[in-house]
Amino acid sequence: MDSENWIDKSHDSWSVFKIMGELVEGYEKLSQLGPCVSIFGSARTKPDDKYYKKTIEISEEIVKLGLGIITGGGPGIMEAANKGAQNAGGVSVGLNIDLPFEQTHNEFIDSDKIIDFDYFFVRKVMFVRYAQAFVVMPGGFGTLDELFEAITLIQTNKIEKFPVILYGSDFWSGCIDWLRQTVCKKFNNINSDEMLLFELVDSKEQIINILKKFYNNKKYAPNF
Repeated sequence: MDSENWIDKSHDSWSVFKIMGELVEGYEKLSQLGPCVSIFGSARTKPDDKYYKKTIEISEEIVKLGLGIITGGGPGIMEAANKGAQNAGGVSVGLNIDLPFEQTHNEFIDSDKIIDFDYFFVRKVMFVRYAQAFVVMPGGFGTLDELFEAITLIQTNKIEKFPVILYGSDFWSGCIDWLRQTVCKKFNNINSDEMLLFELVDSKEQIINILKKFYNNKKYAPNF
């Protein structure tokens, strides 16, 4: 096999322009919206689930602070967050990802604030750059990916610290215990003070208090 011809170099080079186009579109649209909070969680959460209902309430309260809501644009928790934003008359943004077997954007995103992405990593740039906080509801691999990337960026000083809030002790406590006991204490792979890069809460009031306290003497701004 000729190792020099294992890839179509022309196609590979042109993909850079597609990536650049997604970055430019995302920056241009999101920079005009004002400060927002990114809310993450499972696409599989149903409307009768308690976390779906709580997400609507949380989103409504965040909007009352004058902040918009950014989600991944899909169903489940994302839909609930966008629904709460619309209920409260706030900015409702959906960063939709093009997948072969799912997802279509939910109906509660403002029609002029739907942005479609082919690349997960470009989409994640938008979540982080324009979020004044992350609120992370129960979710799966995608939710965990977005959570740990944000924490890693803060840990390594690639972005300034901002609130990363986990909602729901019954979901997150096992993960946090594992991080504290196994990853931190047993294997010493993270420092104990790095466990303070996120907070665990069980009420919308706690979320609002964290946001108010963090931004009491700090201006809203992009994260990098």
